[in-house]
Amino acid sequence: MFSAMIKKELLLVFRDKHALMALFVLPAVFILIMSVAMRDQFSSKNLEFSLFVKDLDKTSMSQEIIKLITNDKHLVQIKEKGDAQFFIVIPENYEQNSNEILKLNVQKSLKENEIEVFKSLLSEHILKARFHYISQSIELYSGKASKILANLEISSDKLYKVKYKNSKKLPNATQQSVPAWIVFGMFFIIIPMSTIYINERKQNTLMRLNSMNVSVFAMTFTKSIPYFLINQVQVWIMIGVGVFLVPLFDTPALAINGSVLAILEIATGLSLAAIGISTLIAVSASSSEQATTIGGILNLLLGAVGGVMVPKFIMPESMQTIAEYSPMAWGLDGFLDIFLSGANTQDVFIDFIKLFVFGLVCLGISMIILQIRIKKGL
Repeated sequence: MFSAMIKKELLLVFRDKHALMALFVLPAVFILIMSVAMRDQFSSKNLEFSLFVKDLDKTSMSQEIIKLITNDKHLVQIKEKGDAQFFIVIPENYEQNSNEILKLNVQKSLKENEIEVFKSLLSEHILKARFHYISQSIELYSGKASKILANLEISSDKLYKVKYKNSKKLPNATQQSVPAWIVFGMFFIIIPMSTIYINERKQNTLMRLNSMNVSVFAMTFTKSIPYFLINQVQVWIMIGVGVFLVPLFDTPALAINGSVLAILEIATGLSLAAIGISTLIAVSASSSEQATTIGGILNLLLGAVGGVMVPKFIMPESMQTIAEYSPMAWGLDGFLDIFLSGANTQDVFIDFIKLFVFGLVCLGISMIILQIRIKKGL
C-alpha cells in the first residue's frame, strides 16, 4: 500500500508538465539574469571613473600625478570638464607647500562608497608622486635613503594579500545570486503541492484513503517524497547553471569552496521547511486559487525579508534582525557559508537544525488540520 501511494504521488506530480517546467526553468533563468546583472558589482575589472584635471601648479610633482592617473586603467581623463564625474584642481605651490590640498569636485550623482573608492585610487597616486619628489630632493644628501623611497611600493595589491575566510578567491556575483535563487526556487513547490492536495480533497480521495485505514501521517509522508526529490534535483540543476552556463555570458563561474555534504545537509533542511509550509497552506486553503495567492505572496514576503530579493548586508540593522526569522534566510546563510566561506557540515548545522525543526512543526500542524478537515468532510 505504501509503495502504491508513493507511485500515485509521483504520477500526479510528473503529470503536470507546466508546473515542473516552472520549478526547474524559472529559478535557473533567475540565476542567469541576476548573475550577469550583478557581475560588475562584485568585480573591480570594469571599475572606471571619469575625471578632468586642472593643473595650476605645473611642477614636476603635479606632472607626476597626472602621469600616474593617465596610466591607471580605472581612471579616464576626458577633455570636457562638464562631462567628467570628478573635477580635480591641483593648486599653485602644491609641490612646495605640503599643507596644500587638492580640490575635488563631484559633478555627477554618485554613491558615497563610489566616491570613497575614487579617493582611495587617487590617494595612491598622490602618495607615489610625493615619495618620488622627496626621493629626488634628498638624493644629494643620502643616496641610500633616496633609493629606498624611490623603491617604496604603496600599491594596495602589493600591500595586502586578500583572502575571504577559508576561500582562496573573493566572492563573485554568481556565488551571491545562485544560493539566493536556489532557496527561492525550492519554495516554489507551494503552488503545485497545494493544487494536488485541494483537488484530492474535493474529489474525496483523502476521505476514501482514510476509510481504508491510511493514516494522515502516511498521506502526508508519501506526498512529501516526490517534492523532496524535486527539490534535490532543483539544487543541482541550479548549481550546474552557475558552474557551466553563467560563464558563457562573460560572468565568473560558481566556485564551490565548501563541502558537498554540507550542500546536501542544507538542501535537506530547506526541502523539509519548504514542504512543511507548502503542506500547511495546502491543507488550510479552501480553493486552489486561494492557496496559489497565499503561497505566492508568502513566498515573495519570505524572499524579500530573508535576503533573497535584497542582500541582507545592505539592509538596515532593524531589517537584518527581522530577516533572522525567515526560513529562507536560514537556508541562504547556510549556502553562502558553503560557497563563500568554505563551510563544512558542522559549520552549517545550526542553520540545518532551524530548518529541520521549522519543517517538522509545520508538518505536525498540517496533519492536525488535515485530520480535522477529513473528519468534518471538508
